[in-house]
Amino acid sequence: MKQQVSILGCGWLGVPLARTLIQEGFQVLGSTTTPSKLSELESLGIRPFLIDIHKEDQLHSSSFLSSDILIIAITSKSIEDFQLLIDSIAVSPVKRVLFVSSTSVYPMCNGVVTEQTKTLDTPLARIEHLFLSQKSFETSILRFGGLFGATRQPVNFIRGKVVTHPEGYINFIHQEDGIAIILKMIQMNRWSQILNVCSDSHPKRRDFYIRLTQKAGVPTPVFDESTPCLYKIVDSQKLKTLLDYQFKYGDLMTI
Repeated sequence: MKQQVSILGCGWLGVPLARTLIQEGFQVLGSTTTPSKLSELESLGIRPFLIDIHKEDQLHSSSFLSSDILIIAITSKSIEDFQLLIDSIAVSPVKRVLFVSSTSVYPMCNGVVTEQTKTLDTPLARIEHLFLSQKSFETSILRFGGLFGATRQPVNFIRGKVVTHPEGYINFIHQEDGIAIILKMIQMNRWSQILNVCSDSHPKRRDFYIRLTQKAGVPTPVFDESTPCLYKIVDSQKLKTLLDYQFKYGDLMTI
């Protein structure tokens, strides 16, 4: 019998993740908040569900939470809505949760941050804590850097914008690496973990965006030299060791 995984949030990351899991032999249940997208998910081999975590009845009235593993890949930062979700998970068959979080929980400390670094008091950090404090299921937190790849290219992040903190450092992760890491977490049963997910290299914002615009043949961005040099360098060594993982896109200056 195929192992079943539910993905809450079949968007830019969730859909290609679902495709990968299906290719690896998993049965995938996927959610969207857009009714017109249900048929698209079904055409990809995903069992589709209309789920908005703000609407508690949608969770209770469906079998979306019937999987052993739940991957959460939505952008909501509502503590109240996530508490409702957690309450629903607690009484469901779900035993393992993988929560896609962000390195934005770390402060700009002008130094290296690891999983041991004290996080900021933000809604996202509080939501992480809600999941980690649950006893009825296990949760692993993946703190992703800036995601790019496919239709989301870094050169578009700065189009028409002034780049602040040009002497600061980049913390990015390619979509393909993100998906490969999630798959490996599931295959290796790495639960009750907090892991940073960022590529090995951390070029300066100035160097990175000059390189990208040169390769794309578009004008060099304008840099705001008046902004102070604020940055953090996110260390992912724990992930590399735990999963024996080497990034496909480890050198961001060669993308």
